[in-house]
Amino acid sequence: MAIASRKLNLRIATPDNIKYDEEAEMVILRCITGDMGVMADHEHTSAILDYGILRIFNDEEERRMAVFGGIAQIGDNNVTILANDAQWPEDIDVAFVEAERDRMARRSQETQDDLQIQKDQVLMRRTLVQMEVSTFPLISRSSRESSDKDDIKDETKNEE
Repeated sequence: MAIASRKLNLRIATPDNIKYDEEAEMVILRCITGDMGVMADHEHTSAILDYGILRIFNDEEERRMAVFGGIAQIGDNNVTILANDAQWPEDIDVAFVEAERDRMARRSQETQDDLQIQKDQVLMRRTLVQMEVSTFPLISRSSRESSDKDDIKDETKNEE
């Protein structure tokens, strides 16, 4: 008999809309002090979010989202994230992001203005997060396990 997992309510909002409003088993947040994992019955806390990847685990599946700053309020089995901006992998225009990354890299080599260099570094971090998240569609535990088994098979073939 399987034990039912406890869930928490997760709500992710940006100034434009609600990105997610469902239950989750676990959430991993990128905070300015490092990553924070949150499960049901987590103590009450608040956290300042950094640019990074938000990971949502639910029913043996994992979703990832690019989050660009904000705050998280945690307590009473609720996680409310108010993000400056957030994007699902399918919402990211990879060609545009790659062009932005290349433009930032060129401009950072050409400019001597410290303020412009700092702005470009922030934009570069944003593009790197977007590029990483864009490579992660919905991942189920069974597909992750079969991928791991394929990797092991490939390693054993290479050893022979």
